[in-house]
Amino acid sequence: MRSYFRTNSKGFKKFESLYIWKQLKENRGKSLPWYFDVSINRMPAKYLISRSITCKFTDLTNIDEQKLWEEYTNLTEIFLEKWKIIRSEEIDIITELNQQKETSLMDLTVELVKRMLTHCNFCRWNCQIDRSIQQTVNEDSISCQTRRQKKHGTCQLESTSKVSSYFHHRGEELIFRGTNGSGTIFFTSCNMRCSFCQNGDISTDKENGILITPNNLALMIWQLRMEGSHNINWVGGDPTIHLHTIVQAISMLDSFKIDWINNSKDLDYIESVKSDKYFSNLPYDSEYAFYKQSIFNSPQLWNSNFFMSSEAMSILRTLMDAWLPDFKFGPGKCALDLSRTPWYWETVTNNLKLVHEWGEDFVIRHLIMPNHIECCTKPVLDWIANNMPEVQINIMDQYHPDNLCNPLSPKYKDRYKEIARSPTKEEIRRAYQYANDLNLNFKPLSHEKNV
Repeated sequence: MRSYFRTNSKGFKKFESLYIWKQLKENRGKSLPWYFDVSINRMPAKYLISRSITCKFTDLTNIDEQKLWEEYTNLTEIFLEKWKIIRSEEIDIITELNQQKETSLMDLTVELVKRMLTHCNFCRWNCQIDRSIQQTVNEDSISCQTRRQKKHGTCQLESTSKVSSYFHHRGEELIFRGTNGSGTIFFTSCNMRCSFCQNGDISTDKENGILITPNNLALMIWQLRMEGSHNINWVGGDPTIHLHTIVQAISMLDSFKIDWINNSKDLDYIESVKSDKYFSNLPYDSEYAFYKQSIFNSPQLWNSNFFMSSEAMSILRTLMDAWLPDFKFGPGKCALDLSRTPWYWETVTNNLKLVHEWGEDFVIRHLIMPNHIECCTKPVLDWIANNMPEVQINIMDQYHPDNLCNPLSPKYKDRYKEIARSPTKEEIRRAYQYANDLNLNFKPLSHEKNV
């Protein structure tokens, strides 16, 4: 087992001095100040603030769900006021956290996602399937005998979650990958069916990866942060359909109550899907991981297709320190044709409006697709210009035909031939020129990362 020790903060100083932070500020856009401060442990992550707020209920399991939501709404207002005070550095929550013995907002959040799982409404599909048990339906067979079949929602998942891989991601935007990588955790399955998905091996295969408990997942978070990752990056597939597992794992992030160092059996198990063994051979560095050198602290990044329910958005508001939403399609039929996803435009734009109104730190991603400049790229950029022109955008040019769009794949379907190629240089130039004409904040992130 690796050693556990404290070192100096050279890694943080390198992260702080990256040119991108100055460039973002000079480019009129929002420079993600809260996420930055949590990343370098200047501020406590939101989940710590949630843990410091007391809930009026002591036994959450016997309270009606509607009453739980009412209390959550009330405590969210208290959370927001406290978050505002903490950002002004007028209070320190260390003492409160050390003395907190009552039921907290964090505990209430855990109970709510468990309730949501019993009538799953994590995403816009609102399937209302009880994923907390192995639900069955009866169907008469030809022999008049009864056989039992599992009943699933769109994501095809039950209560368990699987992780395909986790590692220090070096391919994200510089503000997220920094100098030590973004601590990325890839879940299997998805609530969308993008024909071009570049993670199609995990988004379309719910059996990919290893089965994990919230405890396993908390250990992944702890390990990645102790190894120096600048954030925990929830992705997939899509993380939304694993909300219950994620929230429970975040609630466990208390390094003083759980003896992680001697938890070698669980560590060996999760490391079977860890993609960067280099970091696993290094000593742990607690300098990266603690607020005020006493409370485990890890910024949470929600990297999602943003096809979420309003309830899921409310839950995430008190937990996520930064957001990385995809904005793929225009308001026409493209989401339905290419992703079999109805209600796409209204769902994603409504959720984007929410994080913007809330004053959250976020970056919008848009992928340039061949033959979709007029129907998707331009309407997406127009909407951003009209609603949140100051927000940082990464207009990505790395699309390549994959999954059902790859002509060389046995899964290829001719109906997707219009996107069975990479975008041309002219299409990419038109996308960038349009964003430039709209005076959008895309250059620092798009030009740094893209070809």
